Amino acid sequence: MSPASPHDARLTEQRNPETADIDLADAARIVELLNRQDRLVPEAVWAVREPIARAIEMVERAFRAGRRLMYVGAGTSGRLGVLDAAECPPTFGSAPDMVQGIIAGGAAALMRGAEGAEDDFDAGGEAVDAREVRAGDVVFGIAASGTTPYVRGALARAVSRGAGTVLLSCTDPPRDLLANVDIAILPKVGPEALTGSTRMKAGTATKLVLNTVTTGAMVRMGRAYGNLMVDLVALSDKLRDRGERIVMEVCGVEREAARRAITDADGHVKTAIVMLKRRVDRDGALRLLDEAGGSVRRAVGEPPPPVEGAGRG
Repeated sequence: MSPASPHDARLTEQRNPETADIDLADAARIVELLNRQDRLVPEAVWAVREPIARAIEMVERAFRAGRRLMYVGAGTSGRLGVLDAAECPPTFGSAPDMVQGIIAGGAAALMRGAEGAEDDFDAGGEAVDAREVRAGDVVFGIAASGTTPYVRGALARAVSRGAGTVLLSCTDPPRDLLANVDIAILPKVGPEALTGSTRMKAGTATKLVLNTVTTGAMVRMGRAYGNLMVDLVALSDKLRDRGERIVMEVCGVEREAARRAITDADGHVKTAIVMLKRRVDRDGALRLLDEAGGSVRRAVGEPPPPVEGAGRG
């Protein structure tokens, strides 16, 4: 009987020959070796741009129907999902439950490793049940190695509850898992600089993909005007300053006029822009925005964004 092979078929678990002697390197050489690997990540994400675009469209449909996006992951993957979810309200003015992050091991796992929690298939399904996932929601599983039982359990339960499903992995996942998701996003970043340490290239790829999906869906929802974050609510000094500068630039007014408009708009920058551009009061601006589906461009009479999928062949 031949001995078992020490090699793992998963790309994220293979040994990287480029960094095999990293423990002999000085600090400058370590920076060079790691950065050389990091530069591979954007190209790997670019190679899967089509499924990322489809995920944006799926999430946009969910948002327009009043439904939710839920990230599910363990370890680094789970933390990155929670991070992206937490950053959506201050960036886009979205409701806190619109994008949610679910991590194996719960909130405690954000601060301290709870690696064993990822092995609990049933707990993944129970987490989906606890959020009362239903048709129209999107459950977005993040599993760098493609095999995390907690994520597999969550996706299986999401399918049974009628939700849309997305899987993000940096290796080829098992075929039965692929068959159970609507969209698979598989940026092949290659073996990690430290074998199996998916907090590195896989984590960077994950951050890029999640940023792209939520930013894309929120922009499509009208939560940006050009590349300006017009849906922010000015609740801090930094945000008040940013909001005033946005209104000044977009509407061509002085700071005092921008400040007055934002105050009259209850701190909502988007509403202030429409008030000034259409010369209406707050109620009139809100009505125009509602009729325009939240799009500033439509509300002020400018050409609207393209319809879903129009930018892809």
